[in-house]
Amino acid sequence: MKILLLGEYSNVHNTLADGLRALGHEVTVASNGDFWKNYPRDIDLARKPGKLGGILLMAKVYWSLLRWRNYDVVQLINPMFLELKAERLFPIYRYLRRHNKKMVLCAMGMDWYWVHECTYNKPMRYSDFNFGDQVRTDECAVKEQRDWLGTAKERLNKSIAEDCDTIIAGLYDDHVCYKPYFPNKLHFVPLPIKMPVSIDSHHLDTDLTRPVKIFIGISKSRSVYKGTDIMLRAAEDLQQKYPDRMELIKVCGVPFDEYQHLMDSSDAILDQLYSYTPSMNPLLAMSKGIICIGGGESENYEILNENELRPIINVQPTYKSVYHELEQFILHPERIPVLREQSIAYIRRHHDHIKVARAYESIYKSLF
Repeated sequence: MKILLLGEYSNVHNTLADGLRALGHEVTVASNGDFWKNYPRDIDLARKPGKLGGILLMAKVYWSLLRWRNYDVVQLINPMFLELKAERLFPIYRYLRRHNKKMVLCAMGMDWYWVHECTYNKPMRYSDFNFGDQVRTDECAVKEQRDWLGTAKERLNKSIAEDCDTIIAGLYDDHVCYKPYFPNKLHFVPLPIKMPVSIDSHHLDTDLTRPVKIFIGISKSRSVYKGTDIMLRAAEDLQQKYPDRMELIKVCGVPFDEYQHLMDSSDAILDQLYSYTPSMNPLLAMSKGIICIGGGESENYEILNENELRPIINVQPTYKSVYHELEQFILHPERIPVLREQSIAYIRRHHDHIKVARAYESIYKSLF
């Protein structure tokens, strides 16, 4: 098949493309590299700053449209699949729809169904927008609600979701928000992770006497929204309490390759406080035997039909829970070897990019 993957979210499309190519498909990835993360792509759609940047990107997209024709599948990572205003994406989507065979929408990242469901219907006990029945009121959450509810972005998301041939969610969290609206059109496929060729010997050693290394990636603009502020505070407090037993690795705003390099020496990663599931960065860490302390609710295992492995140290979205689970991890390093092995086995079983690509391939074929 000839496949165009438009847009990027945490390296999903780039990794999926590798898997699809291994299966013999012709794949093109066109994206902005997910902003500063700068993930690889075949066609660079990064936008330069200011109004001129928007004009230049529009010109590049319209010039590219003539080549974005006659694909078997065009897949959008999100309704906001280009770094342009929602109003400008309507005609681009219609052109893609008219000149290609099948259109696929991914339920990944921020969109109307995620914002609306978590704000009003609250299908999960907690999320980026609710704690129980209480709606979050911090600045970043409110900004996203203003951005998506009752706006052109809402109209675009609904229009594409209703018109496209199928919708694919990569996390339980997104799946549960789309399911009430598209029960017959929605698929769940785990996120794709490229397994390392080999695991660094550090991650397989049995030395339990050295300090435990904890990694946390910080995005300053989204720290409060994602709960990184709470995780960081708990980690820093524990580092002060156990200076000889714990080392904290803090990384902020670096490109993907550097991020990976800094993460590789750690024993555990703190991530996804308000999620039921690990996302791409903690999944990548787990593939290397790095233990995820974050989102690992029972629903995550159920949607994967996983009844044996429990590699994720699940935390509730509170300082107390993060502090307690991290302290237990530091005080009981004998747990590390088993959790490492389970982490690698879990990724190999559910997220290997070739297995994931086969699942996408199967969905694509079912559309014809």
